[in-house]
Amino acid sequence: MIELLSARLADAVDLQTQTKQAHWNVKGPSFIALHELFDKVNEDAEEYVDLIAERIVQFGGYADGSIRTCAKRTTLADYPRVSGGRENTDALSTALATFGKNVRVAIDESDKAGDKGTADLFTEVSRGVDKWLWFVETHLHGER
Repeated sequence: MIELLSARLADAVDLQTQTKQAHWNVKGPSFIALHELFDKVNEDAEEYVDLIAERIVQFGGYADGSIRTCAKRTTLADYPRVSGGRENTDALSTALATFGKNVRVAIDESDKAGDKGTADLFTEVSRGVDKWLWFVETHLHGER
């Protein structure tokens, strides 16, 4: 479980930093709505980082959320250098979708290992990510 949690910790740290990247750099007519949305996504991403890291430590592991370790381990694509609202929305929705997919796999792996507690933690994270993905993608409707 420690290895599975550590892999998702790297993704969660990357997701959190990508949401801040979007928050800091978004520009355009939907600036304030996206700026505030991305900040709320970031707040929950920080919570996911904490939940996963604390679970690692509960199992006796070492929660390595350093930027260097996470950069090596993340499965998320690099965040592009973009500033437009649509481009940031596309990039963040891609990151959220990838993270959500990985978390759903982690739910299944935890469950197969008989660790209902970790499966429940990942289920909680999955529900939150699915909500934020829906909120972010909603900003793309009507533009396609």
